[in-house]
Amino acid sequence: MLDALGALPGMRVAEPGEFTRRAFANGRIDLTEAEGLADLLEAETESQRRAALRNADGGLRCQVEAWREEVLTLSARAEAAIDYVGDEDETGADQRALADEALVLAGDLAEWLARPRTEALKDGIRVVAAGPPNTGKSSLINSLTGNDRAIVTSVAGTTRDVIEVPLAIGGVPFVLVDTAGLRSSEDEIEQIGVARAEAEARRADILLWLGEPGDAPDHGGLIKIHSRADLPGRELAPGGGIAVSSTTGAGVSDLVDQLIRRARYILPAEDQVTLNRRQAVCLAGAEIALRDAAVGKIEIIADALRRARESFDRITGRSGVDDMLDALFGRFCLGK
Repeated sequence: MLDALGALPGMRVAEPGEFTRRAFANGRIDLTEAEGLADLLEAETESQRRAALRNADGGLRCQVEAWREEVLTLSARAEAAIDYVGDEDETGADQRALADEALVLAGDLAEWLARPRTEALKDGIRVVAAGPPNTGKSSLINSLTGNDRAIVTSVAGTTRDVIEVPLAIGGVPFVLVDTAGLRSSEDEIEQIGVARAEAEARRADILLWLGEPGDAPDHGGLIKIHSRADLPGRELAPGGGIAVSSTTGAGVSDLVDQLIRRARYILPAEDQVTLNRRQAVCLAGAEIALRDAAVGKIEIIADALRRARESFDRITGRSGVDDMLDALFGRFCLGK
């Protein structure tokens, strides 16, 4: 059928994202809605789908437009104050009022910038198993996934590279990471594996430590795991850890519950509109401009407000985004 249609004059296969790009070019949707639709097409969990839908339905667009209207009103007042020739007290009052309102709006933007980002939801919460060799890291990863994704042997140093396993638990996206055992070694390959394990431990959202509790690194997302709890004398976890047995499955459900609870503090709230990295950078630019508007003469205030408007326009795609459109719409299926 496609061959037959392609033989007709003027008929061709649509490029990836072509129809959505036309909708954007014709003003039917803005850039935040197009990004939301791209995320919706790639969503693999229910939480990812809901977050993408909020942006695809215009949740962020409406908020950005409201901010832009506020700044537009402030800009009009600043321009009027520049053109108005009055006494210094009256002009100074206008300037102080504008500066105060710009600071209030900057505080609102800072609150949004402090929220969890889309990337944590899109890429998955990074859960890293770390500790000395032969402490049960690979067995724990296999227990959580329900598959033998990591090689398990009694030989110390079996795991030498980073093994990543994407997994959805309770609709929440995680990336489970198995790492090499942390120890000194003369083996050059194992040294590389240990260095990578240390790097993964630092970038983890949640760090599962399988080792002596007192040796656990300082990490904000630390969970101490007391492995091999099926062995005699290891039934209870010291130091507030979780006793887990990969052999019997004991404690695994408790660990899963703990991971899901921790996820609530890392991921955006269910009803919250989220920002991706690009949007956050633009919004940070608007915040800086609004704080600049709180100091200086009225001409400086007017220029700072203009920069804030430009930042909002980059979020919605009104200006300054030509260089990233091909990359965005290239993520879409043919057509769409």
